[in-house]
Amino acid sequence: MNPGRSGGKGMKCIAYNGGYKYQLKEEYTFADTGIIPPATITTDFIVLDLAGNLTIAKGYAWDGPSGPTIDTKNFMRGSLAHDALYQLMREKHLDHDTYREAADRLLQRLCKEDGMWALRAWWVYQGVRIFGDPAADPARNRPVVRAPDGCEG
Repeated sequence: MNPGRSGGKGMKCIAYNGGYKYQLKEEYTFADTGIIPPATITTDFIVLDLAGNLTIAKGYAWDGPSGPTIDTKNFMRGSLAHDALYQLMREKHLDHDTYREAADRLLQRLCKEDGMWALRAWWVYQGVRIFGDPAADPARNRPVVRAPDGCEG
């Protein structure tokens, strides 16, 4: 097959998830998140231990702050932790009903620690409380997309 051509029967697919804007370039640990799982959770990119430490591996991709907002530096750490915790809920490693509010409060706390005005951090918290539920819902896990059209496996 000509390497410059795309598509066609018999071509092997790539599999990916869409919707990400940022990729972590160094491992990062949030110490003492206050979110204590029943057992240590270890995935390919996320570890949440029994002390509430959340470690996110180099290479992790996330979409940053969501909704009608601006991606500012005082929002990035919070969005990273929040997106990782919501992913653990979508993948059923953490119970959505038990841990969602704590994840939302952690987002608010991290934004304030990073210099966000308290009023904006409160609005961020209100936004995820009102509109964030689908993003943490296990029924809404991001589908795997395959490309190009007509490829196999």
